[in-house]
Amino acid sequence: MMVSYRLYWTLWILSCFGQYLCQDLQIPEPPNKEEGDSVVFTLDNPPPSTSIFITQWFFGTAPIITVVSGVPTENPAYKDRVIFNTSTLALELQNLTHSDSGIYRLSITTTDGGTLTGQTSLQVEKLSVNLTGPEEPLIEGESSANITSKGNGNIISVQWMKNNSPLSPSNSIIFSPDFRSVSISPVQRSDSGEYQCKYTNPVNSETATYSLIINYGPEDVSIKGLGEVNSGDPVSLSCSANSVPSASFRWMFNGTDTGVTRDTYTIEKTDFTHSGYYDCTAWNNITNRSATQRHALLVKAGGGGGGLSTGAIVGIVIGVLVAVAAICGLIVYLIKTKKMPKLTFPQNGRSSGAAQRRQEPDLNYADISHFQKGSGERVILGNRSEPSTEYAEVKRSGTKSTAPPPPYGSQASNPPLRRDLHLLLSPQEDGGHV
Repeated sequence: MMVSYRLYWTLWILSCFGQYLCQDLQIPEPPNKEEGDSVVFTLDNPPPSTSIFITQWFFGTAPIITVVSGVPTENPAYKDRVIFNTSTLALELQNLTHSDSGIYRLSITTTDGGTLTGQTSLQVEKLSVNLTGPEEPLIEGESSANITSKGNGNIISVQWMKNNSPLSPSNSIIFSPDFRSVSISPVQRSDSGEYQCKYTNPVNSETATYSLIINYGPEDVSIKGLGEVNSGDPVSLSCSANSVPSASFRWMFNGTDTGVTRDTYTIEKTDFTHSGYYDCTAWNNITNRSATQRHALLVKAGGGGGGLSTGAIVGIVIGVLVAVAAICGLIVYLIKTKKMPKLTFPQNGRSSGAAQRRQEPDLNYADISHFQKGSGERVILGNRSEPSTEYAEVKRSGTKSTAPPPPYGSQASNPPLRRDLHLLLSPQEDGGHV
């Protein structure tokens, strides 16, 4: 009977206080929080405050706060972040960070030396941000770009930067109302760079980056290299252009494709066949644009060339012969058209001397009423019935006449049918009879 009484008394004690002495404390798990938020850990079945001697909250194994007989003691690591309710034993933790995620445990020591425990967990989402932008290539002056930010956490402010400098709105740069995205239209090469978006809350900040590439060109194509070399010398021509992405190149010589697609065109040993125009064409496979620059190269004799080639000598000879033939043809033409007087030379190689060549030929007058041909036939000049005398001015070579010309009046008193014959007689024509 005594045993049954004691058993009954024990069961009654357990029914009244067992929930504190034998059961763990019930602490509901709070919803996920974001960095910068606050959380309150509460108990579903708090024990009477009169039975509590020591109350301790732990994060993992590290104490957060210890309360002995109503006097709290905070861990310095949580200073100004915790609020403890002595009546409900609830704990509020402020300015959460991602590192606050984990297990929280409550331990109570009762006045009779008993221990009550309970635990819960907390998940704090880390502040995060990421950027997305256009996937297709951007071409200067043609494309538009939109960069959008997305993230988690308690976001207090958003800041945009480009190459670590603040990004300001302009006619071509427009921010969305919530400042979560930026639009650039149309893009220019100066818009290329690294864009940053920074999310900030009271306890943390996160930054995401996005590289924007603007394709342009090619332009400002230039060729570096010598324009004149000696035959036998090497030549290297280098082509460059402003282009994003880097341009590809093609070389042409005097309008013919050389097959060279590098930025450098090299000739190990030059000769005269390498003289001409070299065209470098730069091409951008993203913009589908191209630009060409021309370079003139002259290969001349000298240096290590070893003199003129056979072809060059033949060309020079042909050129000289053509020039001589042209001069001779011009002289013949001028003589035939009487634009140049016929040249006479003395017979048997006799020369009258430089002084005589400068003297004017003497004028001789003869009465020419008839003359005899070489065959003996006589040629009658004028009408013989008219008693007139015909005079001719005869330029004779080698002889000088002293007969004076007839008086001018005798010619005018009887007007005859006259012919003034100007005979240019060479020594070979002296066989005629005058």
